[in-house]
Amino acid sequence: MKKLFVFALAAFATLSLQAQSFGRVNFSELVALMPEMDQAREVIAASQKEAEETYSAMVEEFQSKYTQYTQKRDSWTAAIRESKERELSDMQNRIQEFQNNISQELQQQQNQLQAPIYEKANKTVQELAKAKGLIALFDSTQALYFDESKVIDLTAEARKALGIAPERTLEALQAELQAQAQAAAGQAPAAAPAAK
Repeated sequence: MKKLFVFALAAFATLSLQAQSFGRVNFSELVALMPEMDQAREVIAASQKEAEETYSAMVEEFQSKYTQYTQKRDSWTAAIRESKERELSDMQNRIQEFQNNISQELQQQQNQLQAPIYEKANKTVQELAKAKGLIALFDSTQALYFDESKVIDLTAEARKALGIAPERTLEALQAELQAQAQAAAGQAPAAAPAAK
């Protein structure tokens, strides 16, 4: 009798496990295409542009003062020359410090802007998985193998829940970002000589 009960319990567990499903979602696609990520990218791009402009202005000021120094140093007294050399050295240090700090600050800003986006996407896919009664949800970009016929794909539902337009694709996003980069590069030659 005890063996029959254990067998029945094992059979029930197997059937209930088969009744439950596994799911998948393309998480990186969802995050990349969320409207909130577009806003974050705009803020980050504006901060990067401002940082580049600040750096260029600092370098341009240094170059101007260095040119003045090289042209007039022989006519200056020792005290003026030393003062100008200290000023140039301080400027170089400020430029180096700015370079070191700005990259860290931009990375922190990016992390702060993107953290709630990842959290929202994660919460949404978890809620969808629970509503479907899934026992596990996998990121389709990370899975080495899964049987398409036995896995429920939640990507389309998650896109809808996150407000991603149906026609929006990663390819379209990449084209947008590339066009923005090319437009920014078209403006860069005017600022580039100052950074030399």
